[in-house]
Amino acid sequence: MIKNTLIKATEAGAKELVRFFNGDFKITNKEGINNPVTEADHASEKAIFEIIKNDFPDHYILSEEAGEIVMDSSYKWIIDPIDGTINFANGIPICCISIGLEHNGQIIMGAVYNPLMNEFYFAEKGMGATLNDKKITVSNKTAVVNSCLVTGFPYTYLDTPNGPLQVFEKLIRKGVPVRRLGSAAIDLCWVACGRFDGFYEHKLQAWDSAAGFLMVEEAGGKITDFAGDYYSVYQPHLLATNGKIHDEMLGIINGNGL
Repeated sequence: MIKNTLIKATEAGAKELVRFFNGDFKITNKEGINNPVTEADHASEKAIFEIIKNDFPDHYILSEEAGEIVMDSSYKWIIDPIDGTINFANGIPICCISIGLEHNGQIIMGAVYNPLMNEFYFAEKGMGATLNDKKITVSNKTAVVNSCLVTGFPYTYLDTPNGPLQVFEKLIRKGVPVRRLGSAAIDLCWVACGRFDGFYEHKLQAWDSAAGFLMVEEAGGKITDFAGDYYSVYQPHLLATNGKIHDEMLGIINGNGL
């Protein structure tokens, strides 16, 4: 029942994304620079909420646009109605619906759907991860210098030692290809299916990573914070890899190696 609800809710949000894509819609800006929210974000969120509330009216919801809908429940739906809003608003088809389901503090299920590329990713704890119902696994690269990586840059820049630009510069000076797609949920899914060997980002929110985090783990990859410790979706730093380059990437991110 819960799996069906997750899939239905993800598909309902995706219908709104497709309906508005490359059309006319209102864009407003939230607090900060380059932090837009579109009419489509709200329409997607509304469609997702309707499915979840109809099936599980007593479940807790955390969503990017609406914030927290607090309920006394062991289940929490963590929702990004459109991840990659700037891409979406500019007609770039790298955007998606991302929904993770948390139970008693653990992410147990996740779905990420980019209907513009016809890619539906799904993961359930202990059951593996799939792309369009076919099992996916992470890559086998063993050295960062041979890897293809992806990252994201925060719009409010973090001026800290080993910040986003410093790590990026270190990698590209050694000829390591590093991409920047603009959707953390898709970045994580593309690590899970082996297109990228690693993804790191310095400033993420729970709705950015809740579903993709499980996707990587269930595809055989590894996710930690920048200290190499257990990753929680409620802290900002994320390193996701195929597992084989993880320790080397941790060193690079923390100012050592390469």
